[in-house]
Formats: sequence, structure tokens, C-alpha cells
Amino acid sequence: MQLIAMITMLADHIGAVFFEDQAIWRVIGRIAFPIYAYGIVMGYRHTRDLKSYMKRLFILAVLSQAPYMLALGKMGVNAVGTLLVCVAVLYVMEHRKKNVWLSVAVASVVVMEALSFDYGLYGLLLVLIYRYTKSHTMVVSHFILNVLFLALKGWVLGAYSIVATIGIAYAPVRYGQFEHRNVPGWLWRSFYPAHLAVLALIEPIVALYR
Repeated sequence: MQLIAMITMLADHIGAVFFEDQAIWRVIGRIAFPIYAYGIVMGYRHTRDLKSYMKRLFILAVLSQAPYMLALGKMGVNAVGTLLVCVAVLYVMEHRKKNVWLSVAVASVVVMEALSFDYGLYGLLLVLIYRYTKSHTMVVSHFILNVLFLALKGWVLGAYSIVATIGIAYAPVRYGQFEHRNVPGWLWRSFYPAHLAVLALIEPIVALYR
């Protein structure tokens, strides 16, 4: 799962940077975020130290921000920042009274949308789907989410993201596959900012030869 997430994310960002007119790169890339979102849910459920877990996410989000903006030309907050907020919302939902977590959830959505967090509300809702649904319900919920964002934001390519959820729902990924990774831990954690930094460095060089 880690390799699939990394490879499809790399394809997505290569397409975004170098092949904007070739949709196939972005189609492949739709598989990546759901896997990372599911991994965050598994990490949240099984971590022994949520504070340290969130601290690592925060550091990774900070390190990723400049490469994210430079490589993709975006002014919003990167996807790790989105996942960090999702973890915080999950915690509040499960450890605070309803009137508290509802206010926090609404405030989080407003902030994510106002500051253009990558995936924003979509990312939060997908994380909630992975946390609280299983099997057929998970797939149907993701399908409805995609239809909603197609109507609201015209996310046509987003429809392909359901491929990842189908895989998760019907060939369940156990937490051990995230804990005992088939790639080194340092590579798994650093890949997001590192590959964006490389793309940011390569982009102006490639532009000279076009």
C-alpha cells in the first residue's frame, strides 16, 4: 500500500508540473490521497502516543509547505496539514461533548476552506468515512462524496479516487501493513516533501528546454 500511494502520488504531481494537458497522470494520482487518508485513520486508531503522532505530522506539514507551494504553484496548505486537522477533529469528536466537537468541526472546515487546504472539506469527510464505515457502506459513502464534489466544485477526476476505496473495502488493509512497512520508515515519512522539493528544482531546468 505504501508503494502504491507513493508511486501514484508521484505520477499525480509529475502530471501537475510537467504534463498538464495529459489527464492520465492525474487519473492515476487520484488513488494516492485515499490511501494516505486511510493510513492516517489507522495511525490514529493504533498510536500509543497521539500527541507525538500529531507532532510528527505538524513537523512534516511545515517541512512540506515550501516545496508544495514551489512545485505546484499553490498558495494553500499542503495535504499533510489537512490530515493533521483531520486527526485533531477525530480526537475532539471522540473525546469531547457533542456541542464542543460540532463547533470544532465546523470551525475546522471554515479554516480549511478559507485557507485552501489541499483537499479541504473533501479530505475531512473522506477520513470520517474511513473511520466510521466499512465494506459496502464505505464504498457507497465515498461514491456519494464524489458526486457531491462533482456538483459543488466540478471535480471530475475525483471520481477515480473510489478505486482506492474499493480496494480498501473488499481487500481490507490491516494496520500491520502500515506499521511494518514494505519501504523504510524514513522514506515513507520524507517522500512527500522530498519529491516535491525535487520537482521544484527540476521544473525551471525543464522549462529552459521546452
